[in-house]
Amino acid sequence: MDSFEKVELLSETRAKAWTKKRLTRALARTHAELVLIHPFRDGNGRCARLLAYLMAVQAGLPSLHFDVFAGRGKRAYVSAIHAAHIGDYLPMEALFAKAIRRTLGAYGDAP
Repeated sequence: MDSFEKVELLSETRAKAWTKKRLTRALARTHAELVLIHPFRDGNGRCARLLAYLMAVQAGLPSLHFDVFAGRGKRAYVSAIHAAHIGDYLPMEALFAKAIRRTLGAYGDAP
């Protein structure tokens, strides 16, 4: 937890003037790392999505559409968590990029 605070929280949660690409990386890394260190099997995804929601709002985005993590996307989400466990955040970045595109599309902002 100490490492999560020093690495992810201090460096990845100051998203006000970031590009979408930088925000996507920050959301992916922070989300994955929180899921991986969360001490309970149930609830870790909800906590991580709440933090991602706050980071996105802080960066000026509307409420993120997390539907890409559910239903058919659940398998990709679980796979992205497994990839993050070995330091590969690209699958999670792809999910967050899709969530941002859907969010902006739903609110009329072209991705």
